[in-house]
Amino acid sequence: MSGSNALRGLRAAVVGGSIGGCAATLALHRAGCRDTTVYERTTGALADRGVGVAVHTARYAELEAAGYLDASMPCVQLAERHWYVRDERAPLGRMLGSNAFPFRTYNWGPLWRELRARVPEGVHFRSGTPVLSVAESGAGAAVHTEDGSEPYDVVIGADGYRSVVRATVCPAVEPRYAGYLAWRGAYPESRLPDSESWPEHSCAYVVFSGGHVVIYRIPGADGDVRVNWVLYTSAPVGPGIRRDDPSSVPPRALDGSARTLLYELVKTRLPPFWATLITLTRAEELFVQPMYDFMATPGVRGGLALLGDAATVARPHTGAGAVKALQDASLLETALRGADGDLSGALGRYDAARSAAGSSMVGLGRQLGRALVEATPEWGALSSSELDAWWHRADAAGVFGGRQLKK
Repeated sequence: MSGSNALRGLRAAVVGGSIGGCAATLALHRAGCRDTTVYERTTGALADRGVGVAVHTARYAELEAAGYLDASMPCVQLAERHWYVRDERAPLGRMLGSNAFPFRTYNWGPLWRELRARVPEGVHFRSGTPVLSVAESGAGAAVHTEDGSEPYDVVIGADGYRSVVRATVCPAVEPRYAGYLAWRGAYPESRLPDSESWPEHSCAYVVFSGGHVVIYRIPGADGDVRVNWVLYTSAPVGPGIRRDDPSSVPPRALDGSARTLLYELVKTRLPPFWATLITLTRAEELFVQPMYDFMATPGVRGGLALLGDAATVARPHTGAGAVKALQDASLLETALRGADGDLSGALGRYDAARSAAGSSMVGLGRQLGRALVEATPEWGALSSSELDAWWHRADAAGVFGGRQLKK
């Protein structure tokens, strides 16, 4: 078998129905699979996620050509990145420097909704069906749910960092806490006073000793524009936040004292404009994400294969989280199209390709974490040229925003 007939006649399952899961389903369909079931544990809440996703323009072009992104998906085009440090004389702070920042930003919920709409009608999308476990079974694999067990020829684990598929494929891998946290928030730009002070197509990196905040605009779910920010800090954030669990802490679970500590931090470390931007975020719009990373090697076992965050989690400093999942799907499609009857060989080629990209992203995330949080320079002493040199050292491999997609 070859081309679009590579998987015809085979049964496939995708565990996880978010961005990576929808992309994996498209990859299977384009490779020829006409019998696919998607297992998603939640029941319709995915589109409600409103955080930002950034895609480097060069990676967008590759993914558009591969058929995983397109111009109809709402986005905000960024052009520049401005670096600011606190200066009492300027509301936005003192600008340390600026550089090109060719990124398209998306809202996670609408982006997922667009990808979900592209899943072919013939796919069985089983929402509200948690997968309890998976296991190798004969020449394929079996998926176990509360309803029983189903056999498949191939099962793709796109079920995120808590992947039950990874527990079978690579059981020794566990997420490793990086030692610091990220606060996240997003809200309508209309809430922000004097928003014209912040250049429309600019991403702001506001830096301080022991951390920084990244701020950019994203499209809203209803055609509006939203402020999206991520603040990384090694400072303690108070009770109610576990650091032995990579799960994000949702707004409803946050202790009020933790929010108070956040607000105190930004008021003393950030310039007034950016501090106000953070504190305008309402309690129900805040959540905390402990920083973890890992890479599953191998990411394939028999008829089981890992994709996206189930396979690799890099710290979000890389600017390539969603890109990596979509690239994995594209690599999977390419490998399966060339299966020629050898599914095992195709999955092996896929794993080799996605492992190379994943390893570079994990390495970059750790390197940027050290540079931007764990061992920050004396920001106020850096000239514009020194800032540029510092960034080039931090991203020595030149893969910020994701590696070039190679098939």
